[in-house]
Amino acid sequence: MVKQRVAQLEYSEFQSAMLDEEKRRRKAAKIIAVIEHFNGPLGGLTVGDVGCSAGFIADELAQAGARHTLGVDIDVPGLRKAADRFGERVAFVCGDGTALPFPDGSVDVLVFNHIYEHVVDPDAVVAEMHRVLSDGGVLYLGLGNRLGVMEPHYKLPFLSYLPPAAADRYVRASGRADHYYERFRTRRGLRRMLRAFHVWDYTFPVLATPTRFAGSELFPGALGRVVKAVLARAPRAVLRLLLPVVPTYLWVATKTPRRPAGAALPQPPEPVRPL
Repeated sequence: MVKQRVAQLEYSEFQSAMLDEEKRRRKAAKIIAVIEHFNGPLGGLTVGDVGCSAGFIADELAQAGARHTLGVDIDVPGLRKAADRFGERVAFVCGDGTALPFPDGSVDVLVFNHIYEHVVDPDAVVAEMHRVLSDGGVLYLGLGNRLGVMEPHYKLPFLSYLPPAAADRYVRASGRADHYYERFRTRRGLRRMLRAFHVWDYTFPVLATPTRFAGSELFPGALGRVVKAVLARAPRAVLRLLLPVVPTYLWVATKTPRRPAGAALPQPPEPVRPL
């Protein structure tokens, strides 16, 4: 039988990646670079990290100049660690993403980075983020793709392609878990999830110019330099053919129509057609 999905409480207690400070801070640098390319500096803004866990990304947002920084999660052990270290700079709140404890339109920037596959009702969380985001605000999204070949949590090929019961059997057979909790969506499903927003796709801009977006580790060595050069020069029509199977999408969403404010890039961000 497939187990009923319930909220993943105390996620940092069994997912050590949430406590990998160096890696989390590198992710934060990329997130901030994307947000600032689209929206400009964070100085003077109210910023929230939904699914903040141990708080490393929220701390980086605060140090980037945010006037108020908020971290929200149901991971109580992670929040305790975060508050102990960063509580002077960040206000951490134990709260469910489906009922964010903020007034309508009160947050200028929200970060929702690789979280949706872990929550019971991602559509409800997205609706809540739409409610609390200001009319001129920006939502950063790191979104795993169901059709990415290598599943990112268990490193098993095609795991996310499978229906729940088969996925459970696969992770048990691998010896890596007794249950596959995560639920990914395809690009089409993600577009539907974000249908209330206006969305820009930063996936190829980041891949083609990783140093611009604090992602130099994406393509190390000589082979990496070749791949980066190919991505920077490839016709966009060719790159679009890869979109259905790109493992992660990096999107920026707004409530009202806007365009990126940053400088021109070899592979510029493109609007995501709504469903």
